[in-house]
Amino acid sequence: MTRPAILVFAGSIRTGSINEKLAVRAVEAIEQAGGAVTHISLADYPMPIYNGDLEENEGVPETATRLAEKMIASQGIFIVAPEYNGGITPLLKNTIDWVSRPKTTDHRPGPFKGRVFALGAVSNGQFGGYRGLLQLRHSLENALGTLMVPEMISVPAANSAFDDSGRLVAERPAKMLATVAERLVSMARTFAAPV
Repeated sequence: MTRPAILVFAGSIRTGSINEKLAVRAVEAIEQAGGAVTHISLADYPMPIYNGDLEENEGVPETATRLAEKMIASQGIFIVAPEYNGGITPLLKNTIDWVSRPKTTDHRPGPFKGRVFALGAVSNGQFGGYRGLLQLRHSLENALGTLMVPEMISVPAANSAFDDSGRLVAERPAKMLATVAERLVSMARTFAAPV
């Protein structure tokens, strides 16, 4: 069986990010499910705040083009999305806005269509970032036309969900992470555009 290429990143670059902890655990779960994983940090892809005038005058930032190419080279993408005020973080929203701008010149699908997306979130609160996931899912599915894994992983009470080594010990979220990882690998293998 082929090992589909899966890209994993968190929508947070904060030191000690609880969402980055989940991204690390997602890498392990996806590898166990048979995916070939690339794990990146958005800190390596800094971009200015999206502005149409800036794009017209200076073009798409090189970092956005590089990230778009990394996404295009993947069959599946797992985004761990923190929640700010019940919605998508500014970093993640800005990244998606910029990455949606570069155009491919060789008839390949862009960074959103033709690949399978899975979503997860961690929060200290009781909703586990779920409200932000719903917003992100709506944007990816309805505006950008992505194919989504039906399940999403939401980890509430982050302060007790991980042990001191960063392992996800909350039983229900750990099971859901395995399910989402398996579904992502299976759907990417079956439905994603060739890379």
